[in-house]
Amino acid sequence: MNDEILITRSQGVNTQPSSIFPTETIELPSGGKFYPTESSLSKGTIEVKMMTAKEEDILSNPNLLKKGIAVDKVLESLIVDKNIKIDDLLTGDKNAVIFSVRRLAYGDTYGPLQIKCPKCDNENKTSVNLQDIQNQEQQTEYESINGLFEFELPYSKVRVKIKLMTGNDEKQIESELTALQKINKQNTSEITTRLKKCIVQINNETDRKVITSFVDSQLTSRDSLALRQFIRKVTPDIDSTFNFTCNSCGHEERVAVPITANFFWPDARV
Repeated sequence: MNDEILITRSQGVNTQPSSIFPTETIELPSGGKFYPTESSLSKGTIEVKMMTAKEEDILSNPNLLKKGIAVDKVLESLIVDKNIKIDDLLTGDKNAVIFSVRRLAYGDTYGPLQIKCPKCDNENKTSVNLQDIQNQEQQTEYESINGLFEFELPYSKVRVKIKLMTGNDEKQIESELTALQKINKQNTSEITTRLKKCIVQINNETDRKVITSFVDSQLTSRDSLALRQFIRKVTPDIDSTFNFTCNSCGHEERVAVPITANFFWPDARV
């Protein structure tokens, strides 16, 4: 059974002098297994303080919002251990922190939201209970070696090693995609860009040029799909989907929780 994102309440002291804030301990989906032993993240938990008006100011800062870094700045402010860098967090662990911080700040109810039915396209107004967001069940049959996972592509039989994505990797991917779209607005190379960042070795070759060439010209769609499915299986993350039932046609499906402008601003008028 999947484990719910666990949040443990305690009393903590913020690093700012003469300031005492209640803090929460969040269990990371990764369990801390992919961090250096000297990092406090290797314990599998992270401690954050409760959001205050200071963080609300950060969330409403126009310059930070325009740059797309407002949420990162809030997380930096809330994480108690200032040795932890946001960009070092695995993507799934960062997702868990974002959802947990939202719950702690404004409660478990997220909505009302407009959800389009995948079957009939009817717009449904609904709310999501964020307490139901759970850590994904770990695929224990896959073991990593030095933080890397090995996978044999089913068609070409090439063996690749992949790493888990961090916040820094995601920023680099976004930056590369933005640059490519400036050159060609029709560019849709997100899959290949992401795979190039994720793959660190092909057979015994670690040269980035070789990896890039392989992904661009030799990776079949069959192998690409299998590799992306494998990556999803081994990536520790949260399950940010919920049970949706269309109030028009009755269609039932698990859909992703949409992150809209009112995720951190429940009363925002957008």
